[in-house]
Amino acid sequence: MALFNKRKNVLMLAFDWILYSAAGVADNCQITVTQPRLQEADPSMDSVVLTCAFSASGCSQSLPEILWFRFLTNTHQDLCTPGCTDQQKYKVHLSESNTSLEIKNPTVEDSAVYICGIAFLDSDSPRSKQTGDGTVLMKTGEKHSSGKLAFTSMIIISSLLFVYSSAVFTFFAVYK
Repeated sequence: MALFNKRKNVLMLAFDWILYSAAGVADNCQITVTQPRLQEADPSMDSVVLTCAFSASGCSQSLPEILWFRFLTNTHQDLCTPGCTDQQKYKVHLSESNTSLEIKNPTVEDSAVYICGIAFLDSDSPRSKQTGDGTVLMKTGEKHSSGKLAFTSMIIISSLLFVYSSAVFTFFAVYK
């Protein structure tokens, strides 16, 4: 967890460095970002939507810049900064005080920590660019395949035991 927090701090510094260069109009702009801690994805889902709520006070009426990042085990990826790197896989939705990241055809490899960032580029306030704490996406594998395999294995083993028992019984019945 310490490694994750360290990388999140480095990401936040990079985030500030990238976005802080814009000259500001609203010096008292302050953003608060909240994300759910956990999102589970069912194997039958065609897509999963990660939500991110934000509130902005003292900021301009312009639309904020929306960014999404993903932390994997040893690295992070810029998914939508602001344009999505893979537009077939990821799509960002924005409403008045919410944003969401839609992940199409999620797989187990999509399990990671997803962080949203909100920035008002026309402000030079240090609180005008914030990230959420992250949402852990847990995508489980196909559940039915292992159960089906176990059931099939039991049928095969039962059939072989029946054939063996029948052969042994027949051998003793014939030679007795």
